[in-house]
Amino acid sequence: MIYFWAILIYLLILIGVGAIRSGEVKTQTDFMVAGRKLSAPVLVGTLLATWIGSGSIIGGAGLSYRKGFSALWFDAGVWVAIIVLYFIAGRARRFAQFTVPDILEARYNKYARILGALTTIIAYTAIVSYQFKAGGMVLNMVTGMPTDQGIILTAVFVIAYTALAGMFSVAYTDVVNGVVLLLGFIIAFPFLLKLAGGWGNVVHTLPPDRFQVLGSMTIWEALSYSLPTMLLLLGESNMYQRFFSARDEKTARVSVIGWISSTVFVETLIVVFAIVGSSIFLDINPETVILHSVRHGLSPTIGIILLMAIVAVIVSTADSFLLVPSTNIMRDIYQRFLNPNVSQKKMVLYSRLVVIVLGIIAFIQVKFFTTVLAMALYAYTMYGVGITPATLAAFFWKRATPIGGVCSIASGMVTTIVWELLKQPFGIPTVYPALILSVLSLVIISLLTPKPEEEKWRPFF
Repeated sequence: MIYFWAILIYLLILIGVGAIRSGEVKTQTDFMVAGRKLSAPVLVGTLLATWIGSGSIIGGAGLSYRKGFSALWFDAGVWVAIIVLYFIAGRARRFAQFTVPDILEARYNKYARILGALTTIIAYTAIVSYQFKAGGMVLNMVTGMPTDQGIILTAVFVIAYTALAGMFSVAYTDVVNGVVLLLGFIIAFPFLLKLAGGWGNVVHTLPPDRFQVLGSMTIWEALSYSLPTMLLLLGESNMYQRFFSARDEKTARVSVIGWISSTVFVETLIVVFAIVGSSIFLDINPETVILHSVRHGLSPTIGIILLMAIVAVIVSTADSFLLVPSTNIMRDIYQRFLNPNVSQKKMVLYSRLVVIVLGIIAFIQVKFFTTVLAMALYAYTMYGVGITPATLAAFFWKRATPIGGVCSIASGMVTTIVWELLKQPFGIPTVYPALILSVLSLVIISLLTPKPEEEKWRPFF
């Protein structure tokens, strides 16, 4: 029970922070982009804690359990994407909008905004859903609470936390969560390695392919893990929303340097941690290897610290991915098309109500996928092929036209849904046909239609 109470107290502290910060939220700028006041250290913390969630700790760790070091292909796409984002961060902050669909309409047209918002809502509620599932798995593993009850408890905390203060509550507590997670893994790793009998014993226990670059995977299978994560992050609304929240352009760029350093370190440490755990616990659900190692391989003192951090970053990732689609609905649909003159007070109130509704929708989706990794790859692909090509073209290709951008978003989104419904025909991962059609639609249709007017692309260059 000590694990349960420690986690509960930590979550209650986060709720308290959100309640305190809620008094600072007066406008949509406060709720959606923290008043555009975030410093570089805060941005690094919130970028790290947002990205490192159950996709890494549950899905990525499960892949590491089965594949060994070749699981780093799942993370490698992220590292490439962050490097590219360095060159976008300052320009995104200068643009000073609220959402990625804001960018899509400015660069293309209102239909791109609508499709972008729809794609984001579908993908991000799925991501929130598997954070709920992961939270339930954690609580089940460490307290014995039935997984379904744990999912409900996680969902309630996430929804309440997000609705209270939006980006203000998310960003500042993310810094604490990121630091606790980092220190927790660093402190815990030597103890787990000692339990495994040292690195030499880990190597002796596991098959040789667990320590190879590709392991048992082909290069195409490896890329099918890298591409969805890379494509998601290159157009990821949470990251752009944080760039929009920065004090200025320089702050946005500097934060990316700290972000990539910390992300490479933490994700690699998670993979190594899972590999060591797989050499100790040989017959468990692969996706629980981190949780199992923490609960049964470490002392309660160290285990409690790390488990609190794991739950916290799952909650942090969930609330971030819940905040974005609520912003899309309010900013990109309601305010843009239905009620342009809505008051700031009502925008904040309605945003909170939308958070609750979307949280319930995400909760309903929990039953649709069997594993966290499967849910993650579906959501990453949906967003990555639907939004990312058009978003990158906005910043890097002057020739991209409105109709080309719209067709790219539509073809990527529809192909992902259809290919998944058909159960990936011929064994081809969804990311390949969806990405090819999205990029071809963007390039070919843009070249076949008249060049965009200069005022469409000039602000992005």
